[in-house]
Amino acid sequence: MAKAIAKKKPLAKKSNTIKLNFDTSWEYAPAPESKSAATINKQYDLFINGEWQQPSSKKYFDTINPATEEKLSEVADANAADVDKAVKAARNAYDKVWKKMPAKERAKYIFRIARIMQEKARELAIVETLDGGKPIKESRDFDVPTAANHLFYYAGWADKLEYAFPNRRTEPLGVAGQITPWNFPLLMAAWKIAPALATGNTVVLKPAETTPLTTLKLAEIIQEADLPPGVVNIITGAGETGAAIVNHADVNKIAFTGSTNVGKIIQRAIAGTNKKATLELGGKAANIIFEDAPIDQAVEGVVNAIFFNQGHVCCAGSRLYVQESVAKEVIRKLRDRMQSLIVGDPMDKNTDIGAINSREQLNIIQKYIAIGKKEGAEMYESSCALPSKGFWCRPTIFSNVAQSNRIAQEEIFGPVLSILTFRTDDEVIEKANNSPYGLSAGVWTDKGSKIFNMTKRMRAGVVWANTFNKFDPTSPFGGYKESGFGREGGLHGLLPYLKLIN
Repeated sequence: MAKAIAKKKPLAKKSNTIKLNFDTSWEYAPAPESKSAATINKQYDLFINGEWQQPSSKKYFDTINPATEEKLSEVADANAADVDKAVKAARNAYDKVWKKMPAKERAKYIFRIARIMQEKARELAIVETLDGGKPIKESRDFDVPTAANHLFYYAGWADKLEYAFPNRRTEPLGVAGQITPWNFPLLMAAWKIAPALATGNTVVLKPAETTPLTTLKLAEIIQEADLPPGVVNIITGAGETGAAIVNHADVNKIAFTGSTNVGKIIQRAIAGTNKKATLELGGKAANIIFEDAPIDQAVEGVVNAIFFNQGHVCCAGSRLYVQESVAKEVIRKLRDRMQSLIVGDPMDKNTDIGAINSREQLNIIQKYIAIGKKEGAEMYESSCALPSKGFWCRPTIFSNVAQSNRIAQEEIFGPVLSILTFRTDDEVIEKANNSPYGLSAGVWTDKGSKIFNMTKRMRAGVVWANTFNKFDPTSPFGGYKESGFGREGGLHGLLPYLKLIN
């Protein structure tokens, strides 16, 4: 139940002008999602060859709730021997079952996984929020449905590859090694598994060690869907486990989403081999507001781009360029809007900003906030109270930021926004492109001609116009420069898993 409180302040007179100030705030009663709708096992083994198997080392690690620091489960720690077992299972399933299966039959399995995912949507959203710290409304309204949509979309392509690549014969690559990040665990798993299966490949996938639970729930769904054993294998672990997948001689394709530094290590590891790769790496997206833009809509778009997801998106619009003539208005409205954001329990349906994924990530964010202060930028943060336990960061804005400042150049991966100003189209293009990254960007303007001019000149894989962070399985996604190479999603997402033969 919502309660509005309006407080009228005394009249202030200046230059014969009367200004009325009203401070309006809203207090919402808690509306927590129930944890009882989800089941989390006390311990999870490795999902290899259609069965749950103990790790060779008998070692497990804890996965915790970042909002409370409470232990959720123990997860198997796979070593090189476990990776080898998973790859052998995937190779056997590829050679004997999956590549021989008619494409329309493969499609049925993918459809079945998507339908079961829809049926278990509430449980998956709860587990995603408990394990990752993101607000339940984001898990519920975006992560889970978008993951299911990717599976549905690629199931439809499975028996239509001759239409995707006319006059070319297609063959699958074999075994795909896939490594997913902690910010969108379930979505990234579906994002990678769906095109691999649709094109006839088998999979060995490792989720991030801090957010493995929804991927393990996906393994349960795959088992329930009766997917042939070995077609999808899900193993858990940290960096050494991922390295074992990358370096395994019988893996034909690497798909990785994560940091630029790890992406470079993978590139060096597979150099000189025949392994194909797609790398979706870091970003420092430029979000550009022109003076003719719908300002209120743009402000809401900026908040959505950087704050609603705690900044835990590689394509988050963490660099905001505002035309000088409207800069004061935009900054004022951003500050006002930021004060209204609710930071707290991610399981509360009212919460806008949840917990930071891990203490390590929180330390990185706090380091960059200190750097921003030291560089002389003007900092403004929300005055909201933070819970006593868990990993939390107030939404933060830096204005008067210079192009050379580290907070404008380096990826922070947190709810921290750097605001810079510009005067002309040419100036903002030069500034926006002056970054080692090129994953995404946004343009806010009332003129269609300006949108086309900007998008044509910006070196970013995805450019949104008068919106931000909108995803569709039919659209390719990927970056330029140090944001990686290759595309995932859409028809383009099939190509990295295929050999095209004339």
